[in-house]
Amino acid sequence: MEKSTGGRFNRTTIIIGLIVLAFIVGFAAIVIIDSQQQQETGDIEGVEEFEVASGVNNHTQDTVDYEQDPPAGGEHNPVWQNSGFYDAPVRNENAVHTMEHGAVWITYSPDLPQDQIDTIQGMTEGATCLLASPYPGLDSPIVASAWGYQARFESADDPNLERFISRYQQGPQTPEPGATCTGGIADPAA
Repeated sequence: MEKSTGGRFNRTTIIIGLIVLAFIVGFAAIVIIDSQQQQETGDIEGVEEFEVASGVNNHTQDTVDYEQDPPAGGEHNPVWQNSGFYDAPVRNENAVHTMEHGAVWITYSPDLPQDQIDTIQGMTEGATCLLASPYPGLDSPIVASAWGYQARFESADDPNLERFISRYQQGPQTPEPGATCTGGIADPAA
């Protein structure tokens, strides 16, 4: 009696087919996830880039006249502003030091509607190196700044604000990567 090899061939073909299928599905999943991440942190409309001094050891006790308003880097106070949400303006020189450590500083118009302020406050809760404070005289309702970069937003719900934070919070532009955004001056609002 002869043994049939047809059954063995079919099982081997099915197993190889399933392995190939698993690789294809896995590769497709990686491509889809990568594509979504690129969309989430892709081009951000209106980002301005500024040339600012490297930051390291640019400490001063004086008030600094910054080229940007709010500032996007430069000389700063030796003590950084603790990251978090503030319901009163903070000193530029302390906030710039926090940006040197990798923070994104969200400044908002003091007359921004409360629901927008609440959205910004929610973004900062539990976040590392994210600072938010009112800033009188803004030419836009919201301005997000990181070391050497800045963008203006009409609303806290603008998806580009989240993209800006994702791209620049402790990003490659940070002059002092790994430095802390806590242990400095002031306590954020509760």
